[in-house]
Amino acid sequence: MLPRSALARSLQLQRGVAARFYSEGSTGTPRGSGSEDSFVKRERATEDFFVRQREKEQLRHLKEQLEKQRKKIDSLENKIDSMTK
Repeated sequence: MLPRSALARSLQLQRGVAARFYSEGSTGTPRGSGSEDSFVKRERATEDFFVRQREKEQLRHLKEQLEKQRKKIDSLENKIDSMTK
């Protein structure tokens, strides 16, 4: 069984926002906090781009679902209105 703190952290990460994890460099070894070479910058930019594209896709999908639900609600309201007349 997981401790409460671990369970709470796992539940927080399961929300709709993707957590961003960056690689430390080409060799996988930890680097100093101040060293940023071109590979790390390029990799971070690529990962950021991928995350933004994924979030755009999710947002588009949610908007489509919302539009379908709005149409369904409008249809049901029209049906109710026609029955009450």
